Amino acid sequence: MPRDPRTYLWDARQAVGLLRQFEIVGEALNQLRKVDAELAARIPDVNRIVAFRNILIHGYASVDDALVWQTLTDKVPVLETALDGLLDGAGG
Repeated sequence: MPRDPRTYLWDARQAVGLLRQFEIVGEALNQLRKVDAELAARIPDVNRIVAFRNILIHGYASVDDALVWQTLTDKVPVLETALDGLLDGAGG
């Protein structure tokens, strides 16, 4: 039985507060794209988030610390707000 798409939102929302959890955020949103592309498309920069996850995992030696910091300070709050809104609106 497939997972409820909202579980991927929940996974991403729970992990987004921790720097080392970027990989989980990216993978959760990658899985969400596979099971509910329409819902995933409502998340700002979802493709860039997944790509960032792939860079962190596969290209970790070339990761720019300034980019990670900028992502944490500028992009994570926007993502948190988007995920909260989708979770609140997802209903039961």
